[in-house]
Amino acid sequence: MDNRVQLKRNINKNYIYTLLQNTDFTRGIWMIYLAQKGMSLTQLGFLETIFHITSFTMEVPTGAIADIFGRRASRILGRIASLISVIILLMANSFVWFAISFVFTALSYNLESGAGDALIYDSLKEIGEEYEYMKVSGRKEVFYQTAGAISFLVGGYLASKNYDIAFILTLIIGTVAIVVSLTFKEPSIGRMEAGHPEEKIFIKVLKESIGVVKCNPKIIMFALITQIIMALCTCVFYYFQNYLKADGYNETLIGVIYALSALIPALIAPNIHRIEKRIKEKGMLILMPTMTVFCLWGVAFLKFHYIFFILLMISEGIIYISVSDYINKMIPSETRATVLSFESMVFSFFMIILFPVIGIVGDLYSLKIAFILLGILSTALVIVNSVLLIRKTI
Repeated sequence: MDNRVQLKRNINKNYIYTLLQNTDFTRGIWMIYLAQKGMSLTQLGFLETIFHITSFTMEVPTGAIADIFGRRASRILGRIASLISVIILLMANSFVWFAISFVFTALSYNLESGAGDALIYDSLKEIGEEYEYMKVSGRKEVFYQTAGAISFLVGGYLASKNYDIAFILTLIIGTVAIVVSLTFKEPSIGRMEAGHPEEKIFIKVLKESIGVVKCNPKIIMFALITQIIMALCTCVFYYFQNYLKADGYNETLIGVIYALSALIPALIAPNIHRIEKRIKEKGMLILMPTMTVFCLWGVAFLKFHYIFFILLMISEGIIYISVSDYINKMIPSETRATVLSFESMVFSFFMIILFPVIGIVGDLYSLKIAFILLGILSTALVIVNSVLLIRKTI
């Protein structure tokens, strides 16, 4: 089969893969599941911290694996690690085993994070269609959010009956995702040259990636601004499960709220490239973080907090898709997966700090107080970000 046709098929296959990879019936219930197994908010915070410490330390090495051995190989390994993590989480009953499960979850995240985007961007680049990346990314977001909606609706319902069924179905779908991951065609561009020991290539990839970031401060600024915002949104996303549960919502209703938080962004995602054309890069980087702050305060203070939670997920999706496109345009193919892994490291760094703090504050005081703290932090960030952008220092 013609190489161009195979690379073109990568794009459509990736939509199916995204749907399967993210159809996880435990996504909207795992915090409640672990709480029912005896974990306090503080312990939940530390489990997530273990996830992000693993992610932080392994992000660049796994990105280099993708650049050296191929994005396809990295993606396959990621799905295997994900299956192992779900099996352990289903069978475990202690903090230690839960922690081991989170280590494997982090590895699965690392192996996919840089490799997945690099595989698609370089597939487009090799066939001369990299300008379509934001549009393709927007379509992919539809499948991602659709998977989330299915996961939240079905997972919430199953949790009200039997948590084990949610885990078993997740394992079955995860196995199918591995099969699909085997069918991708590896782009010929972006791979490091053969003929050298892997450890030398690994060091070369790291050095070149650091050089790319150093030579383009914009990458650093984009990564800092967006990944802090993503970390804030992620904290709310997970702790909001317990917040709603304490507010009298059952698992089924929580599933409906989370499903809406995925479905509505899915409807908006295909049009993000049109929004970006209207308000441009600077508009995206000022307006969307400001919307995020507004939503965080709404979650903390207002009666219809779930509406602001849904709006928060919309703003997060828009920021992710647009900035991903901006950053990819600044990175050479040979180091793409590794540099994107640097970006994910920034996210993990802030999650290591934020997530346990929210859990501790939630245990000592309340999750409402914790959300207020996130609102204060995000407000300060947006003020600094807006001043820098207005002064054209970014």
